[in-house]
Amino acid sequence: MAMAAPWSSPPSSSCCAATASTSAPRLLGPGSLKGAAWPAGAGGSSCGGQGRNSRRRLSVRATAAAPPPPVDYEDTSATGADADYVASLKVKLLSAVSGLNRGLAASQEDLDRADAAARELEAAGDGPVDLSRDLDRLQGRWRLVYSSAFSSRTLGGSRPGPPTGRLLPITLGQVFQRIDVVSRDFDNIVELELGAPWPLPPVEATATLAHKFEIVGTSGIKINFEKTTVKTKGSLSQLPPLEVPRIPDNLRPPSNTGSGEFEVTYLDGDTRVTRGDRGELRVFVVA
Repeated sequence: MAMAAPWSSPPSSSCCAATASTSAPRLLGPGSLKGAAWPAGAGGSSCGGQGRNSRRRLSVRATAAAPPPPVDYEDTSATGADADYVASLKVKLLSAVSGLNRGLAASQEDLDRADAAARELEAAGDGPVDLSRDLDRLQGRWRLVYSSAFSSRTLGGSRPGPPTGRLLPITLGQVFQRIDVVSRDFDNIVELELGAPWPLPPVEATATLAHKFEIVGTSGIKINFEKTTVKTKGSLSQLPPLEVPRIPDNLRPPSNTGSGEFEVTYLDGDTRVTRGDRGELRVFVVA
């Protein structure tokens, strides 16, 4: 039997060797591929599919080296940073007024801290509030979380109002504002607990102070009082609502005209800050 010489090699060895020697990676610029001569053996028919594989490999390298289109992240990151900053100031304000029982337990130091936090938030907003553009944001039910006027320990703040306190017959519960921008209704809704002689339990009630409002300037609101309705709750909830008689205008004291004005100094989808015509700072969140 004839045996092949030990130094002989299969016919494909020379082809593979040629391919190995010519398929080493080359650093090619995007413009150097056009019109470039391929190395011998890289695309010859004697190597079958290996030449085509080499061409595919070089083509993939050239495509991957092409730079991606530029992306502009500047505006997005700036907007996100501004939103995060405003959100942090909202948290700072709500932290400053938390634990103050809506302002009833506020000391002068608490009042100053809340005012400073509110001014930071007002300054960080999108400029002065324009209610001709943002009127729809007023729509809905808002919960009062702080009023500097309550530090006077009366429900009227700097205006006449019933006193509140642990030893007094009226205990203040939650306070809401219900605003309808279509009908221009502006209702202050106050939950109260009225003390009763022992052994009778206290009476729970909700007082609704109905107003109409109008826009004054760009960010001002004027409210005009119409009526007060008291509805009992709990065991007396079956009683019909009681409308409190309105004091005739000629008998009203000068400090209680039945109307008031305030300016909306900050407004977004869930937080509202207002400053009244007597300096009252109020903070509301969507209920």
